[in-house]
Amino acid sequence: MPVEIVMIVVMIAAFYFLLIRPENKKKKTAEEMRNNLKPGDEITTIGGITGTICAVKDSTIVLETGADRVRIEFTKWAVSSTGTQATENAANSAGEKSGEKKGKKNSDG
Repeated sequence: MPVEIVMIVVMIAAFYFLLIRPENKKKKTAEEMRNNLKPGDEITTIGGITGTICAVKDSTIVLETGADRVRIEFTKWAVSSTGTQATENAANSAGEKSGEKKGKKNSDG
């Protein structure tokens, strides 16, 4: 009987450290990032819209997108990341493509 209780406690502890704790840390860092937004920051929303912040209010931000300077108001929770996702993806894909080309050259010769 005591062995079963110990196993249950170990399972609960493992569940906490593998699932719950990392999720809480991720939420905390996302909330911190959203609270530190300021005008001039480039962001990407959860819908994939990228732009520059024009104004920050209590629970919303005003985002300026594109060359025609369209302004859209979003709630802060809609911000996915700072920096534009397109720039990050382009850098990653450029690195992968150059790595693929090098790999092909090495495998041929």
